[in-house]
Amino acid sequence: MDTAPEAPVPTGTGHPRRPLPPSVNLVCLALTFFSTLVAGALMTGGNTLSGEDLLRVLGDPGSWVAGLPYAFSVLAILGAHEMGHYLACRYYRIEATLPFFLPGPNLFGTFGALIRIRAPFTDRRALFDIGVAGPLAGFVVAMPILFYGLAQSTATREALQPGTIVLTPCLLLEAIYPRFFDLGPEVSVQLHPTFAAAWLGLFATSLNLLPIGQLDGGHMLYAVSPRAHAIVSRAGVLVLCALGLLFGGYHLVLFGVLFAFLGTRHPRPLDDLTPLSRGRHILAVVGLVIFVLCFIPTTPQVF
Repeated sequence: MDTAPEAPVPTGTGHPRRPLPPSVNLVCLALTFFSTLVAGALMTGGNTLSGEDLLRVLGDPGSWVAGLPYAFSVLAILGAHEMGHYLACRYYRIEATLPFFLPGPNLFGTFGALIRIRAPFTDRRALFDIGVAGPLAGFVVAMPILFYGLAQSTATREALQPGTIVLTPCLLLEAIYPRFFDLGPEVSVQLHPTFAAAWLGLFATSLNLLPIGQLDGGHMLYAVSPRAHAIVSRAGVLVLCALGLLFGGYHLVLFGVLFAFLGTRHPRPLDDLTPLSRGRHILAVVGLVIFVLCFIPTTPQVF
């Protein structure tokens, strides 16, 4: 979604929409920094999602300092993802906006970030490179933050407090956890806020790598094979909903319905014939592996 080109203005309807001034990007960045700062402070010190804790944190600006590691981590991961797209667009001289960060009144303090591509993709190579640049950049930045967050987390036998959020794992996390913790019976992990930032980064990476529509994975699949994209993109919506119902991943059902509404087709680049290099095919396999490792099938739980 974050790399979808804007629809062209039909002939005779006027000039194309002017890009928003950079001040809008800065305001969005400032609002997202504040919302993630509060979210990070709320995650620190055993706070829960209760309205009482939220009001207490909002009313105590001194406590916001504790949210700085989380806020900077989230902005770094999301910013790396979007700047990967943006710089790839610049390389191919395709007009695109600077990233827009989206604040959100939710657990993570954000709804992510996006750029708008204001010109058609020139060819399949540009389409692939722009699509893959974001997830790879975000994943590379998320990994050291993930290891730092796990190193700062602690195992405990204390019972979970009401309102505690349990971030469900992916295959990558399942493989990494035993290297940091001895998870025996009745043992839980008190996760550091920077881990939550990395978890959000892995979630965003897997979501964007879905081979559906104009998501990053959709860009990559269309560049590899337009015919395969037409089949996989349509089936992907149904598979996403089915997996959500099977594994309790209600977020998958939500996104499946959303993608079905937005559409599963992909616009053709100006040059739809230029084949991809062998290196790009290998990179597509790398993207698929990252998607499988980061895919989170179960929705986070609230105790």
